[in-house]
Amino acid sequence: MPRRNRPGRRADGGPPERDLGAATGWARAESGADGDWLVRTVPGSQATKVYRCPGCDHEIRPGTPHLVVWPADETGSVADRRHWHRACWEARARRRPHRRW
Repeated sequence: MPRRNRPGRRADGGPPERDLGAATGWARAESGADGDWLVRTVPGSQATKVYRCPGCDHEIRPGTPHLVVWPADETGSVADRRHWHRACWEARARRRPHRRW
C-alpha cells in the first residue's frame, strides 16, 4: 500500500504547525538581546537577486534560501531590511555584523 504524504501532527494532537512566512510573505516576530525583529523566510525559488549577508560579509547568491530581517518597531523601514544566511542570523549573538573593507 502506498504511503500518504500528509504533514504530521503536533505532540499535543493539534494541527501541524506551518511557517506561513515562507508561503505568504508574512514575517514572524523574534526577540533577542539585540532587540525585537521581524523575520521572513525566503525560499530558494523566490531568491532572484544577489545580496550580501551582514553576518559573514559573503554573497547570498540567487536560488539560496535565506532570511530577510528588519526592526520590529515603527522606525524600521524598507531601507532597514537586511538579507541574512540562516546560520549567520542564529549566530549573531556570538558573531556581530561587520563588513570587510
